[in-house]
Amino acid sequence: MGYLNDAEHKLVSAAVAAAEEQTAGEIVTVLAERSDGYSDIQLGWAILASTASLAFLALFPDFYLAKVDLLLGGWNHDWHPQAVLSLALALVVVKFVSVWAIQFWQPLKFFLIPPPVKKARVREAAVRKFKVGAERRTHGRTGVLIYLSMREHRAEIVADEEIATKVSADVWGGAMADMLVHIREGRVAEGLAVGIADVGAVLAEHFPRHENDVNELPDRLIEV
Repeated sequence: MGYLNDAEHKLVSAAVAAAEEQTAGEIVTVLAERSDGYSDIQLGWAILASTASLAFLALFPDFYLAKVDLLLGGWNHDWHPQAVLSLALALVVVKFVSVWAIQFWQPLKFFLIPPPVKKARVREAAVRKFKVGAERRTHGRTGVLIYLSMREHRAEIVADEEIATKVSADVWGGAMADMLVHIREGRVAEGLAVGIADVGAVLAEHFPRHENDVNELPDRLIEV
């Protein structure tokens, strides 16, 4: 199930078509549910939690042993080395599995992902999509990808090399800001349309449309 309905898809496609009326550039829009599975981060938190529990057992053994004695009926047990090692192993396994499993609840999983990791993964995903869908696929190498990743709440704009030589990456900041104002309020299609219009205005300034210009890339929004 996608984020946008048919009417919203048409709104985005119309925005792309309107923007490209004024420029030789080509705009591709991609809406992603997420940019990565982050299984390595999930695994990392589970390892960290299990390691921390083992460290606490080593630092405060009486606390853990007393808790186990209480669970076993309140009698003091003979904690010989094998019993302590068995407790340590059980503690590590339980902590690892529980922390790993609880991260399948997506709000917690994405809360635990460090912001710099999200930023890097979204950028990497945007560049990958750009290489597949837009890079060097236009005659003048004037393709631009607008990429929105919903889970990470991040957007990226990636431009082909001919555009990058004339337009600083900082210029796209205004388009990003205008787009995210609407998206933060739940108006995803409207936000994309505003961002597309801003990108189109920048492209029109540097790459005006020629009389014999041909639409080389599809105007439709791609949801992945």
